[in-house]
Amino acid sequence: MTRILFLALTLASATATPVYHDVVVYGGTSGGVIAATQASMSGKSVVLLSPTTHVGGLSSSGLGATDLGNVAILGGLSREFYHRIYQYYQQAAAWNWQTRASYSRAGTAFNTSTETASLFEPKVAEAIFKEFLREQNVQVITGRLDLAAGVVMNAGKISHLRLEDGREFSGKMFIDASYEGDLLPGAGVTFAVGREANANYKETYNGNQAAHAVKNQLPDGINPYVTAGNAASGLLPGVAADADGTDGSGDTKLQAYCFRMVLTDVAANRVMIPQPAGYNEADYELLFRAIAAGQRTNFFKLDLMPNRKTDSNNTGGISTDFIGKNYGPGWNWTTLGHDARQALAREHESWQRGLVWTLQNHPRVPLAIRTAYANWGLAADEFTDNANWPYQLYVREARRMISDYVMTQADCAGSAVAADSVGLAAYSMDSHNVQRQVKNGMVKNEGDVQMAVSKAYPISYRSIIPKRGECRNLLVPWCLSATHMAFGSIRMEPVFMGLSQSAAIAASMAIDRDIAVQDLAYAALRPVLLTAGCALGKPVTELRPP
Repeated sequence: MTRILFLALTLASATATPVYHDVVVYGGTSGGVIAATQASMSGKSVVLLSPTTHVGGLSSSGLGATDLGNVAILGGLSREFYHRIYQYYQQAAAWNWQTRASYSRAGTAFNTSTETASLFEPKVAEAIFKEFLREQNVQVITGRLDLAAGVVMNAGKISHLRLEDGREFSGKMFIDASYEGDLLPGAGVTFAVGREANANYKETYNGNQAAHAVKNQLPDGINPYVTAGNAASGLLPGVAADADGTDGSGDTKLQAYCFRMVLTDVAANRVMIPQPAGYNEADYELLFRAIAAGQRTNFFKLDLMPNRKTDSNNTGGISTDFIGKNYGPGWNWTTLGHDARQALAREHESWQRGLVWTLQNHPRVPLAIRTAYANWGLAADEFTDNANWPYQLYVREARRMISDYVMTQADCAGSAVAADSVGLAAYSMDSHNVQRQVKNGMVKNEGDVQMAVSKAYPISYRSIIPKRGECRNLLVPWCLSATHMAFGSIRMEPVFMGLSQSAAIAASMAIDRDIAVQDLAYAALRPVLLTAGCALGKPVTELRPP
């Protein structure tokens, strides 16, 4: 009887008239929250469709050490978010503001001149995101997009979105604020996955990168075979025979993902990590060999946040990145269904938990290393409904739209300049490792490339909308039109928030004018963005190298 009732309700919801809002935002990420907040501020009815019950994405799931590059990129609601972080820690009795210097990175973590803070606890970030939504009366619906048939098109536009449970939401404008770009395939929008060849956009550090992958590299001398020296025993888990391509050649592989663990050494607020169920020592053989070959530190970061919590990200030759595990023959993270993504995220979690347990407890790990990591456990007051583990896997890159303006390495370097700025970025072009390979008889990482960016640069409006002739009512502030190299700089959370606010303003203006997003004149958009406080940089003349 219960099953019959469920099916009846599902059928009823699937055949009911879609619920209408002017703007429909998909993705409960930091950018999704900002886009929905701005849409409401612009006087539009809006709904935020979140696949998860928690909002804020990476910014409320452990990424508390914000990668800014330059505080000048902050404006509007992104600046307001970091300002509220600053205010919270000034006022919070739970943390002594006078000790902020010990948490400062290059003097920018708690910036008194701009009254912004870029170090924070996840629970504080989520509270502020919820505050934004509550202040603007934004309706939040928890539900996952039907990835097979959830984007319903009509006459070149999205008519409505359909969730897995059959609920449907229509609107005039749609914003894809997911980390995967899940609206792009159904909307008929051109996109890329993986790394372009250098020749595609006249770049120098795109595609396969073995020679340049010097950061987070394994020490020399690690034998690649299960039984050292015996090729017949097979390769170690996660190691490929070769890189499957020459340097600079393109592929569809993804840079590695991980969770940003939130650890503490405060015993009263610490939950130690036990050996994970199904633990297999063989999965950590590469770790043991890396240690024997000379890696003694940098197994994960211990960047301190307030209240002696960490933002523990990947660092070093073997660390928290589960390299090569987000793609395989004929599939990658973007092609998986929601349940398969969740299962793969749990594999990442198990790997990282096992890494910490191994470093703290395994007899093959030298005592000095075990001692150095012995006092760190999960923060008991974070992610309290998820066994103190972050909600969101760090999906560093997935789909990237291909529009009429593709952001490239040249934009990041300043040799190309977009005249229609809707936001600024300033972080280095940062790609994590993509795979492990056998090189000169040793295990080596491939794909980690870091290229400095000298100053903040503009991001084109055309890069957050589909190319002309494709979907006319979609804006994409994170899986935007950029090469793999440029995306490595643009993908940072504060940039995502800034572009999301601009996307919502553009959506509102397109609604008011009853035009496609491709037909919105930048001369009309820019002053409205500036009035909202968006960081755009100075007006420039467009520059594209030959």
